[in-house]
Amino acid sequence: MDILLFIVMMLLGLIGSFFSGLLGIGGAIVSFPLLLFVPSALGVAHFTGQEVSSISMFQVFFASLAGVLAYLRNKKQPAVIHKTLVIYMGAGILFGSLAGGLVSGYLDGEIINIIYGVLAIIAVILMLIPSRGKEGEPAGQEIIFNRAFAVIISFLVGIVSGIVGAGGAFILIPVMLTVMKIPTRITIASSLAIVFISAIGGVAGKLTTAEIPWEATLFTVIGSLLGAPLGSWLSAKMNVKYLRYGLIILIALTAIKVWMSIL
Repeated sequence: MDILLFIVMMLLGLIGSFFSGLLGIGGAIVSFPLLLFVPSALGVAHFTGQEVSSISMFQVFFASLAGVLAYLRNKKQPAVIHKTLVIYMGAGILFGSLAGGLVSGYLDGEIINIIYGVLAIIAVILMLIPSRGKEGEPAGQEIIFNRAFAVIISFLVGIVSGIVGAGGAFILIPVMLTVMKIPTRITIASSLAIVFISAIGGVAGKLTTAEIPWEATLFTVIGSLLGAPLGSWLSAKMNVKYLRYGLIILIALTAIKVWMSIL
C-alpha cells in the first residue's frame, strides 16, 4: 500500500465529508476540485475528470450515510429531517442520478469538469438570493410544497449530479430555500437524506459504466466516515445563518478554482 496516497486520499475524504455533515451537502462540491488538483500537485496520483467523478460519488454515498446517522443519533439536537420532502425529492433524484451515472461513463473528463463548473456558478447565484423560508420554524410544523415540482427539479438535478459524481445538494439547497421556501435547518438535514438516496443511484450508474480507481476510492471513503459525524455535531451547535454564508463562500471558491483550470 502506498502510504502517502493513503494519507492524502483519507484527508481529502475527511475534508469533503466534514462539510457534508456541517452544511447538509454530499461533499462533492468540495471534494471534486480537491481530488482533481491535490493528488496531482503532490505527485501521488493523477486522476481524470471521469475518475474523480467516480471517487467523488462513492465519497458522497458514505459521507451522506454517516451524516444522516449522526443527525439521527444526536439526542440533544433532534434531527429535523422532513420525511415527506425526502420521499418525493428522493424518488426524483434517485432515478435522475442513476441516469446521470450511466451517461458519465461515455463523457470526456473535460466535459465533466465543465458541467461541474456550470453547476457551481448556478449554485452561487441561487444562494445569493435571500431565503424565503423561516429560520426558526419548529421541526414538527407542517411544510407545504409543490410535490410535482419537487419530483421534477430533483430528477433534473439528479441527472447532472450523477454525471459529476455529486449528491446534488449544492443545487437542491438553494432551490429548497429560495423557491420552495423550506426553513434552513430543515433544508440542511433533509437535503443530506436526499443526497444519500441520490448517491445510491449514482453509485449504481458508476459501477455499470465508469472507470473506478478502487484503491484511491477506498482510502477516500475511510476519511469520509470520520469527517461527516464531526461536521454534523458542529452543525447542530451553529447559527443557521452562518451555515448559509459558509456554503456560499465554499461554492464560490471551488467554482473559481475549477474555471481557472478549465480556461
